[in-house]
Order: sequence, then C-alpha cells, then structure tokens
Amino acid sequence: MYLVQSRRRPGTRGITGLSEAVVDLSAIRDNVDRFRQRVPQQVLAVVKADAFGHGAVPVARAAVEAGATWLGVARADEVLQLRAAGLTVPILTWLYDAAELVLLGDQDVDVSVSTVAELQQVAAIPSVHSVHLKLDTGLHRAGSAPDRWIELTRAAAHYQALGAVTVRGIWSHLSHGDAADAVQSTRQLQLLRTGVGLAHRAGLRPDVVHLANSAGALTLDAPDTDLVRIGAGLYGIDELGIGLRPAMRLLSTLTQIRRIRAGEGVSYRHDFVADRDTTIGLVPIGYADGVPRAAGRQASVLCRGVRMPVIGRIAMDQFVVDAGEFAVEPGEPVTIFGDGSAGEPTVADWAAWAGTIPHEIYCGIGSRVPRRYEEGGR
Repeated sequence: MYLVQSRRRPGTRGITGLSEAVVDLSAIRDNVDRFRQRVPQQVLAVVKADAFGHGAVPVARAAVEAGATWLGVARADEVLQLRAAGLTVPILTWLYDAAELVLLGDQDVDVSVSTVAELQQVAAIPSVHSVHLKLDTGLHRAGSAPDRWIELTRAAAHYQALGAVTVRGIWSHLSHGDAADAVQSTRQLQLLRTGVGLAHRAGLRPDVVHLANSAGALTLDAPDTDLVRIGAGLYGIDELGIGLRPAMRLLSTLTQIRRIRAGEGVSYRHDFVADRDTTIGLVPIGYADGVPRAAGRQASVLCRGVRMPVIGRIAMDQFVVDAGEFAVEPGEPVTIFGDGSAGEPTVADWAAWAGTIPHEIYCGIGSRVPRRYEEGGR
C-alpha cells in the first residue's frame, strides 16, 4: 500500500475550510413563500437550535424578509441573540426558568405558560408580560392538563386585570401533524377550540390562536387559527411533497488518497475488508461534526459525479470512501448531502441510513463546520 501526500488543487478550499455547510438563503425565502401561498394564517418561523443548525440570525432575517411575521425559539439565549441582531418581530419562547425571565425583561418577548405557577413567575416581572397559554390537547408534553385549564385561564384573567400580564395567545402542539389521516389532529383542534371558548368565558380575548406545525399547516383545516409554526418545512424537510427546497449542502474534500490490496481492512476493527485492490480516500469530517456514526454501513457521498460508498467506521473527525478505480486526487470536492439534483445523497438519505430524522442530522452539524451563506443556489 502507498500514500499520496495531501495537497490542495487550485480553486479548492484551503486547510482551514476542508468542510463547510453551505446554506442557500433563497431556499429559506422560497419555503416561507410556499406556505404563505397555501395557508391563510400568518407564518411563525421556528429558528430554535440555531435554526436547526443553519444559523439563527441569517435564517431569521431571510424568513422575515419573505413574510414571516413571528419567530419561535425554545430558550432565552436564543431570544437575546435575535434581538441583539436587530430583529424586531414578535418572538415566542417556550422553555425558561425564573432567572431567564429576568434576562428577558426588556426584550419584548412572548413567553409560553402552561401552569399557574409559571404564570405567577411571569407576573412577578412587570416588563415580561405577554403570554401564550398552552393547552395540552394530546401530545402530553408541555401544556396545561385539560382539567387545570379553567384554573389557568381564570388566573390569567386575574393577572391581566391587574396589568401584570397580557394574554396574547392560546396554543397547543400536534402529536400527529405529519400523518396523512388528520383524525388525531382534528380531535386536538376541537379540544383547542373548547379551550379557547373557556378562555373567552374567563374574559380573555387573545390576539392569536395556533396549533399547526409545518405538516399540520397543510393537512388540518383550521381557518379559526391565526398562526402556523413552520419548523421542518422552513429548512426544506418536505414531509408532504409540496416542493420545498432543502437549504443546506454539506461539503468536504478528499485530503488523502491511497491504494489498498484485497484482504486489507479499513478503519477501526476492520469492519470493512477489501475484496479487491482499490483506491480509498479520506474525508476530514466525522461524528463530532454531525456525520452520524450509525450511517456508516450504508452511506455514500458524491465525488467526481459518482456515488462513492463510505467504508469502515465513521470516526470522530474523519471517514473513508471507496473510490474504486476512479483516478481521484487529493483536493477533490465531496458532497456529503445536498438537494439530490446532481445525484448526491440528501439529508433524508442520511437520516434513513442512521435510523433517525432529517431534523437530527441538521441539528447535529457541529460548530467545527463553518457555515457559508449564498443566494440562489450553487
């Protein structure tokens, strides 16, 4: 066996950029527009978890430019990041503690409330006063249990009369939003409508009622709601096949090339043993960067216009591909995933190989992988 020393071909990324995630902001805008054309409700763009790994601030800006009127995040630090970047649209956050509420005091942020205890925390901080009461309609995660809902709405009406809070929204979360059969979602919508009616009886008149996620926005007929919360669909995770555009491509480079003989093994424990003489290439990105280790036995990448299988175990910082008899050189570009238009794997392929969902693949792309933003494709 012999090693070809790593070198960089003209026009390829340098040593500080061997791998990168390229985010097409025009795809974000197109995806928002796709939903705006199909649903009458306002769009809340979910940019939690650094916008599913795409970059919260650039994605949020693109979504707002395309007509999203709200942003949604999970945690307080995500609110602070967006406000520091100058984004002024309403932001809803749903996971926080008392100390974080203090940090959010002057950020003009809406917070989700599921219990009377949470409501009391919010009411104790005068500058945090806009709340969305959450009713658990069947997901059985966060949200008020139905048998505590009247208590919560009455308490909210009390604090609103005191000027301590304003109830701006009532919401819930679908458990089967991506199901073709909307029976469970319809049941949840009916429970939410009952909850809104009880809130009205308590004297509350929220500005917005919302339930649907990306898929539910298209499968559930809910004209009496005001917002749809677009998370997966914002990034091109097309659960219902409506023509959404994946926004991210994950790229890398072959850094080393070597020839191995039949019978020689590759990577830890030699899970792969060559059945013929072949050429292998090293790709300098691994599971620490979000390439799922569990996908290794089935995965492939695109290089020189052909699919090259991943062989051996995916390691923390690198993995190996089988180039066969292709005359590859160090510095060859590699597409790990993209939109599939050039024959490359998609994020859905990687999710299937790893036994997970595209959301997890996107969110797992680590901080060692720089993000580069572009407009209008390749």
